[in-house]
Amino acid sequence: MSPIAITQLATGLSVLAGAVLVKSVLDQKPMAGGPFPRCPTCNGTGRVTCFCSRWSDGDIGCRRCSGSGRASCSNCGGTGNRHPLPVQITVRPPSRPF
Repeated sequence: MSPIAITQLATGLSVLAGAVLVKSVLDQKPMAGGPFPRCPTCNGTGRVTCFCSRWSDGDIGCRRCSGSGRASCSNCGGTGNRHPLPVQITVRPPSRPF
């Protein structure tokens, strides 16, 4: 074998080993990262099948999914993590009669 072929073979094997390492890390942690577990609805992807593709007669596309057939997960807000979304609630005191 020529030195160029050996170099190409070594480069290919190192790329393959790197891909296997990255895949094993991604399988252990949620895609969005962080200490929170994966969302059970979207399995950590943040996207779910859109309603237009579930109940259509073959055509796919609406405003919710922009024609892709996949919409943001309503359970996790598209983050892929199973944690509550921060919401600010404003409460006004009741008005008193004069």
